[in-house]
Amino acid sequence: MIEATLAEIRKPETLYSYHDEIVHIIDGRKKEEVGFFVPKSMAKEFNAFVENIEKAKKRTLLERVAKAQALDPIEEGGISDGIL
Repeated sequence: MIEATLAEIRKPETLYSYHDEIVHIIDGRKKEEVGFFVPKSMAKEFNAFVENIEKAKKRTLLERVAKAQALDPIEEGGISDGIL
């Protein structure tokens, strides 16, 4: 992984030279992390990684909802939101 500042990334000749490595982008003035640049050649692997993270988040939420429903069942004629 390469580290680069926003100013370096704004230059097209520099940006296009990063075609096979992920670039960690840092704001040069504030010395803060801005994000990452993922080249097109690595897009499929990166998208698969992001999808796995999103599925894990959804699974955790669904498990929470299922536990809440088990602890707070709706009785006949009753209304319940099932949220703990």
